[in-house]
Amino acid sequence: MPADKSSFKTIAENRKARHDYFILESYEAGIELVGTEVKAIRQGGVNLKDSWCTVEDGELWVKGMHISPYDHGNIFNRDPMRVRRLLLHKKEINKLFGQVKQEGLTLIPISLYFKGSRVKVQVGLCKGKKLHDKRDAMAAEAAKRDIDRAIKEKNR
Repeated sequence: MPADKSSFKTIAENRKARHDYFILESYEAGIELVGTEVKAIRQGGVNLKDSWCTVEDGELWVKGMHISPYDHGNIFNRDPMRVRRLLLHKKEINKLFGQVKQEGLTLIPISLYFKGSRVKVQVGLCKGKKLHDKRDAMAAEAAKRDIDRAIKEKNR
């Protein structure tokens, strides 16, 4: 994500990815959109759940991302589940491809946001969590909520 949070507006987040994976690194990528997809994104019709990225023929692709058809669109609306190309430098794509192949990691889109007038995708290089890791994360989250609640009660 960009350092200056005022410069972007989050459209969609893949919260399931944070639950199911350890995010080791993240990259900002552009996304190739056609037709009325940008207008549909502005309406908030995006779902990143169960989406993933692959490297094919030296290019990075996102699969399983759903962009709802634009309400006022017509013949320019595209298939909501079509495969979309992500825009990264060749050097970054080759690095990601090497890590995915050698280390058994996965590429997952974490969030979709506007940076200025451009749509960007935050892609995470992820390692799958085991069931006990998920339980530990949920327990830590619950403990943090309890601590925050107790501090709030004490400060009243």
